[in-house]
Amino acid sequence: MLDLLCLDAMSEAPLITRNLDQVLEKIAVAAGVAGRSTEEIQLVGVTKYVNTDVARMLFEAGCSTLGESRPQELWRKSDCLNTLSVNWHLIGHLQTNKVRRTLPQVALIHSVDSVRLLEAIEKEAVGISQTIRVLLEVNVSGDVSKHGFLPTAAEQLISKLVNYPHVKVCGLMTMASLRGDKDQARSDFSRLRNLRDRWQLDCPPGVSLQELSMGMTRDFEQAIQEGATMVRVGSALFEGLKSNRD
Repeated sequence: MLDLLCLDAMSEAPLITRNLDQVLEKIAVAAGVAGRSTEEIQLVGVTKYVNTDVARMLFEAGCSTLGESRPQELWRKSDCLNTLSVNWHLIGHLQTNKVRRTLPQVALIHSVDSVRLLEAIEKEAVGISQTIRVLLEVNVSGDVSKHGFLPTAAEQLISKLVNYPHVKVCGLMTMASLRGDKDQARSDFSRLRNLRDRWQLDCPPGVSLQELSMGMTRDFEQAIQEGATMVRVGSALFEGLKSNRD
């Protein structure tokens, strides 16, 4: 029975490769429309709803950056795939009591959404003598169900980032409103880009807001047209799979 399951998983590798190629083609088209190079845009393959075998196949198909929403799931998959050179990104909410276990396993945290979390990351980063790369999550849509700094709070924080020398803020992240269509999503992404452009003028030394993580399966093309440097795509990479869930 186990051998049959392995064969089923192996047979789905070509489907993952095809899906990845299609997503990369859409990224290239959107970048071309915006007059941008695909080299400016990093695909984060979101493995939130797939098992470790499928995550491995996605990496082997050529997607070297994988994102997880839940810290515990990132720990588990990172441990299982520790022989691979995966760049793990945490894209979901991080509780302060999970910071210590998470930091050694991630290349980037997209979802710093409070001063308390920023302080916890700084404290742990000092303890392991590392500088941790993060993005500030900004709630541009105002949805009460979303995490993230409101724009006014994020702007006030920018000048204080010098107080966290072991945390390297590389940019901003947002999620489009779930209430709107693609036009609304594009408006949300445009707002984040405009905020970033304004805040960059007053960044303290050592702080860069170059990265913009925005756009998921339903709206990553609009995000690219509005300046996204990272898009977080999950379900489009796994369409048609039968054995994709844990």
